[in-house]
Amino acid sequence: MRESINSVAERILFAENLEEKLRLGPRRAEDLKLGKAISVPNFPSRDESLKISSNGLRADFPGITRIENEKDRGKMLHFLANHELLAAELMALALLKFPNAPKEYRLGLYDAMREEQLHARLYIKRMKECNVALGEFPLNDFFWRITASVETELDFITRMNLTFEQANLDYSKYYAEHFKIIGDKSTATVLEKIYHDEIRHVGHGLKWFRYWKKSGQSDWDAYTEAIHFPLSATRAKGVVPFNEEARKEIGFDSEFISRLKVSQQSRGRTPIVHWFNPNAEVHVRTHATGKKLLMNRFETAIEHDLEILMASMSRRDDIVLFRTPPSLSHLEKLQRAGLELPDVISINELGKRKLGGLRPWAWSPDASEFLKPFSSMVSDKVKEKWRPSLTNSLLSKRIGYQLEENLGLIDSSRGVCKDLRTAFSYLRGGLIAYKPGYGCAGKGLRIADQRTDNLEAWLGTVIRDNGFVIAEPWVQRVQDLSVHYQKDEKNISLVGITKLINDHRGRFRGIKVAPKWSKLLSSEIAEFLFKEASFSEWYYEIIPNELGKLLGNYQGPVSIDSFVWRDGKGNLRLRHVVEVNVRMTMGRVALELQKKMAPNQWATFKIEKKDKYINKNNDLILNDPSKSREFLAVWETNRSEPN
Repeated sequence: MRESINSVAERILFAENLEEKLRLGPRRAEDLKLGKAISVPNFPSRDESLKISSNGLRADFPGITRIENEKDRGKMLHFLANHELLAAELMALALLKFPNAPKEYRLGLYDAMREEQLHARLYIKRMKECNVALGEFPLNDFFWRITASVETELDFITRMNLTFEQANLDYSKYYAEHFKIIGDKSTATVLEKIYHDEIRHVGHGLKWFRYWKKSGQSDWDAYTEAIHFPLSATRAKGVVPFNEEARKEIGFDSEFISRLKVSQQSRGRTPIVHWFNPNAEVHVRTHATGKKLLMNRFETAIEHDLEILMASMSRRDDIVLFRTPPSLSHLEKLQRAGLELPDVISINELGKRKLGGLRPWAWSPDASEFLKPFSSMVSDKVKEKWRPSLTNSLLSKRIGYQLEENLGLIDSSRGVCKDLRTAFSYLRGGLIAYKPGYGCAGKGLRIADQRTDNLEAWLGTVIRDNGFVIAEPWVQRVQDLSVHYQKDEKNISLVGITKLINDHRGRFRGIKVAPKWSKLLSSEIAEFLFKEASFSEWYYEIIPNELGKLLGNYQGPVSIDSFVWRDGKGNLRLRHVVEVNVRMTMGRVALELQKKMAPNQWATFKIEKKDKYINKNNDLILNDPSKSREFLAVWETNRSEPN
């Protein structure tokens, strides 16, 4: 008597002997009614040598760089054979679990199950030729653990066809090409067959996914609604080149392909949530003085325009929350340019999921308030939990002044001014720069050499709104630098040094980075810093030691702005500490972008006004120009030292 679909499925699922498991049923099996759906077994039946591990134990995956070694090649095939065997067992389970599914769907699933058996047999044959036997390494249960519990046909298709098998469109093609390169035509032929079979399997799944999804719902919305942690859309593609052609051939629509291409949801690691709040000082000033929060047009625009900068500090499976998410086409452009993207979502799409930490631009009152609702979602085991706002002084100009005092660098030419009398006492014949107590990037700076009614009115307003101003001599600056540190629970470590591009009034315009930061300096300045100013001793030892004490329990990024200036006799001098920024900075962004996109290259990062910028060098615009209000974040790289 010819076997039925159900009897073949039962044999594949419950036979312990591998030969019986992989014995093919007839090409055209009868689809007899099963009756009630079966209960799901804890694991498919297997003999002892092929038991899958339920404790997460797995062998080290060799990776494509090691396949020239025959044993490692066999080990890779062992991984792939286990996946194919599990796929056959899971398809058998689905046939037994959903006996009342449409006949056409069941026949297509049966054909796919037979092909999965063939795939496993082909891999096992090649493994033997590499002197590796199935069961020689641990057999992981991930596919079974994630898929066996499905409750509907749509759930099964979402996880098996549209996630695991869709990802294999990337892997099978990629591995086939690499096995060809090393001359292993036998393995390449196996992978090419599997690749073409996978196209049919995913196509079958897509057809029936559209049959069962909600009417009027897009494929992408239906898919992301159906997929659940620990799976995500990111699992539906490989960590190898994205195979867009195969997906087009199958019939995925352009929106689905584009969204999947840029999707970077976590593959299991709990993601850190990044949040851009560049107006931290505005919020701290409001908090400190009790004044009403007022942000001007440009401050509001910065929040919306430059959110993409948080991608510099994120990993691929982290999350960046956006007020205004970039377009898909822009995200694809960034990917093509080599920027590894995190999961890009709007602020109302986070939902409920376990998080690996919270990381704003600065822990100011606005960040603490905005991120507090997510605090319960953060794992207890991580370091970057929600925290209340930093103290006002840590996010003001006072912290830099305090560091200078502790280092013995303050003299009578500058100081903190809480009233007009003190502020005017510094007007002694030369130019004096007055800095508001809260501010960044040189904003709000006023330079004066004499007392005037306008200056008096301005100082009165600034002192009232900030509580104080900093007064210091305005000198002839010849080089601005920013030194970046990362502070953890015990240590403060130097991350890198960047060259600041400031205008003639000390306002931020950009950052330059290089493979070796000292190459950013002229020979005169380099000789001065390293021979006369003891730069290395100050910034590698003295300053971080004192800074660590001053910051107490704070953990996160911190930077020191400094500059080289020329005195009246033409001699170079070093201003060791101009400002301390207890937060992310544009200089740190530039360093992180260099690591991601331009290692061992020279690069320039600039913030440009949108209405005045002309892209003459085909520079990369990091934020989406079509959604920008006022500003563009521009990234320019050079493979060698610029002229």
